[in-house]
Amino acid sequence: MKGEGKYNVVVIGAGTAGLVTAAGTAGLGGRVALIERNKMGGDCLNFGCVPSKALISSARLAQRMREAEKWGLRNQEPQFDFKRVMERMRERRAQIAPHDSQERFESLGVHVFRGEARFLSPHEVEVTGEGGAQKLRAANFVIATGSRARVPDIEGLNAVPFFTNETIFDELQHQPKSMIVLGGGPIGCELGQAFSRLGVKVTLLQNGEQLLPPEDRDVGDLMQSLLAREGLDIRLNAKTKRASTCEAGVCLELASGERIEAEVLLISAGRTPNIGSLNLAAAGVQHDEHGVEVNDYLQTSQPHIFAAGDVCSRLKFTHTADFTARTVVRNILMPLPFLRQKVACDTVPWCTYTEPEVAHIGLGEKQASKEGTAYDLYRVEVSELDRAVVETEEAGFAKILTRKGSDEILGVTIVSANAGELIHEFVVAMNAGVGLGK
Repeated sequence: MKGEGKYNVVVIGAGTAGLVTAAGTAGLGGRVALIERNKMGGDCLNFGCVPSKALISSARLAQRMREAEKWGLRNQEPQFDFKRVMERMRERRAQIAPHDSQERFESLGVHVFRGEARFLSPHEVEVTGEGGAQKLRAANFVIATGSRARVPDIEGLNAVPFFTNETIFDELQHQPKSMIVLGGGPIGCELGQAFSRLGVKVTLLQNGEQLLPPEDRDVGDLMQSLLAREGLDIRLNAKTKRASTCEAGVCLELASGERIEAEVLLISAGRTPNIGSLNLAAAGVQHDEHGVEVNDYLQTSQPHIFAAGDVCSRLKFTHTADFTARTVVRNILMPLPFLRQKVACDTVPWCTYTEPEVAHIGLGEKQASKEGTAYDLYRVEVSELDRAVVETEEAGFAKILTRKGSDEILGVTIVSANAGELIHEFVVAMNAGVGLGK
């Protein structure tokens, strides 16, 4: 019976990490319970990869129309209904949603519980939903509760209306005249460019000296130049002191004394783990402000309690959540310790879906210098490539770091059209130990 007896695994969170863990364990014959308090599919399906890329695709086409002369055609201001663009994004998302639905996972043999989970002890959780509270026991638990948008501690911010990536795709119903994007990381740059291309006057505020802080300075500088060329107003080292409402909508006062006004505010200032309601102290699970602490096997301070995805990983990507979840399934089900798998994130790629895209794996120059790693640098400008020239996609570069005096690839950064696809040759090479000279 559902909820009775002892499960092999209870998974908390039905985002990418939780879904992969539940499906994988059930597929191998395990008795699995999956708990979700919000929407099945988690961040990627509902608030992240899926809706953002759908919106970006519409914005990209609109920009191509404006710049048609680059391809020998006539420039044309795109004609569109902003509301229809947002509806199309939601339709694309709805088409994918059944893959992550409760019905599908129940058909796989997973017992799905909708409600808030909290540990009662290291071996028992309580799920509180519309039907009341229910206790679940298991041999193993997997914490896969993900992360959410971090709201910075700014005076008055909680008293003004704002969007995050978790609200803007469903709650923005009309085309705003202007938007402040607070944060110049991947989400801020992607959505800032997309909304600008869809006719919104965007001011992007970054509390730092470059956009895309994890990347090297030359990447941030190039993206700043390209985004500014498209009309975004970019302010670096812009520390926000105070937020308030005003006639225009929202006003942010900077430490410099300047006031920035816009109709709407989008906060994209990083991520914070979803652990506050789990009662981890009752389970004896160690954690900090960055999330749940795990070892190389993704075990917490309680060996039978594992964690996967954003809640325990510094690399908060869907493919990292998938990878860590598969590792957890293996490490739970393998009876012999020497068959278990360690997680290594040194060769995990990522991509920021601006135009051009920014793809990265391994070390960049900034990190290599910080670590004191000696390297040789190979750099190629995209404008030197015939294919890029004929496609009129000449913005960007590729650079490869190799260990000093050898062909061992330490890291690669590609800024170009389709960089997210191009990076995979280097992903394979680095994971296989293939040097640049091969």
